[in-house]
Amino acid sequence: MSMPFYVAPEQLMKDRADYARKGIARGRALIGAIWDGGIVIVAENPSRSLHKLSEIYDRIAFGGVGKYNEFDQLRVAGIRHADLKGYAYAREDVDARSLANLYAQYLGTVFTHEMKPLEVEILVAELGNHTRESQLFQILYDGTVMDEREFAVLGGDAEAIAERFRAAWDPHGPREALIRAARDALSGSRPPISASDLEVVVLEDRGLRRCFARLDTVTVARALGDEGEGTT
Repeated sequence: MSMPFYVAPEQLMKDRADYARKGIARGRALIGAIWDGGIVIVAENPSRSLHKLSEIYDRIAFGGVGKYNEFDQLRVAGIRHADLKGYAYAREDVDARSLANLYAQYLGTVFTHEMKPLEVEILVAELGNHTRESQLFQILYDGTVMDEREFAVLGGDAEAIAERFRAAWDPHGPREALIRAARDALSGSRPPISASDLEVVVLEDRGLRRCFARLDTVTVARALGDEGEGTT
């Protein structure tokens, strides 16, 4: 009987991490930021039908980068978990922290025990209220959870994008300035990304139970100062 090749556990984990990082780097990045009016999430996404940013629950949003079919399955699982918990207990019991922990456990299990890790990074954002502060949780491909207090950058070239965004980020400024800063940080040395290639969502308390809103191309173009784009 032939013996299987031996691979050191350290090398196996390194190979899996390198594989996941390469897959994630091929995708387009996103930025989620907290400001005085709520939370803004901006993603480079030229597709109008395949959304990287979605609503999970009343005050919770989801963002994913990497392999679309993999993070979309996580999105659907998160919606089901939130709905069941809200139905069984109370809507106020559904929070981003428990959802982030659930994602982290699943991603960590796949990374450790499966041959191929998930090529995804995900963001779970929750708009604060009178009892909780706004929160951003970044969950990596290996299940690592990071609680971000100001903003989070997911995807390839995240460090450079974060450095550019931090230089322009103003949590006390208008929403439009935050969207422009995110667009410029995502663009980098390339020509500025157009409004039609951006996906922008906001979590704002508008006196309604649901706080999630997706901005259309005309609204994003107006925020960027590209008045002519999105009009006919």
